[in-house]
Amino acid sequence: MSLNPDSFFISPADVERELARAGYLADDSIATTVFLAQALGKPLLVEGPAGVGKTELAKAVAQAGDAELIRLQCYEGLDEARALYEWNYKKQLLRIQAAPDGQAWDSTHDDIFTDEFLLERPLLAAIRRSGATVLLIDETDKADVEVEGLLLEVLSDFQVTIPELGTVKAVRRPFVVLTSNAARELSEALKRRCLYLHLDYPQPDRERDIVLAQVPGIEAELAEQLVRTVGTLRALEIKKAPSIAETIDWARTLLALGLDELDEAAVARTLGVVLKHVSDQERAAKELGLGKPSLKS
Repeated sequence: MSLNPDSFFISPADVERELARAGYLADDSIATTVFLAQALGKPLLVEGPAGVGKTELAKAVAQAGDAELIRLQCYEGLDEARALYEWNYKKQLLRIQAAPDGQAWDSTHDDIFTDEFLLERPLLAAIRRSGATVLLIDETDKADVEVEGLLLEVLSDFQVTIPELGTVKAVRRPFVVLTSNAARELSEALKRRCLYLHLDYPQPDRERDIVLAQVPGIEAELAEQLVRTVGTLRALEIKKAPSIAETIDWARTLLALGLDELDEAAVARTLGVVLKHVSDQERAAKELGLGKPSLKS
């Protein structure tokens, strides 16, 4: 039985079933870890190469749990004002200018530091929501180390202190998913607060099932050929291996062109759908014995 009264799922099997309904095919490891993160009220850190479905997992959990997805996209230079909250200074200035002559500063101060002038950013918005919420902190490894300190405070107690307003505590804890491409090592303090899930490119049979589920109308044999070819491309020494999303795009491309076989000519024509660097296309063409690719993405 779940320890969390605000549960989306009742068991790992239920996670697998509900995520499948949301279009995400989860294996036992994914389903069990998602269930435990919910049951224990722990953030879930999902790490792995780009394009293996980390962000899609958070979206699928939100859909399966009928919850609102709030996303904090991390990047170099992200600061507290963009992640947590900031004051609407222009609106405050207008209020100050409109204050009656002779009004004491204390009264003006109390008037402009209210919820009316507060600009919520993703972290504060997720904490203040009373409904079911999934908070996605995407590409955490791209943020500066200082942001991790902010995340530690928020994720430890699920509360935020705003000096002018006091402490804001979560009425209902959000389900938190942090993703990382492992561009840099996250702090041990942050990892300790999370359950950890590593995602890699799926096995061929699972990726085939994903393609069949996401691309209605594609034949199983063509999906099999596609997945084998993608696996071959990922094994090459290239800058950017094809993601699962790009595999799906490739399948849709073949259907759009009316192709029912992934022969050398079809690969050469459509290679730009999955390889986005010229050097990668040239290496693939050489290794696969293709002519020069003619379709650029």
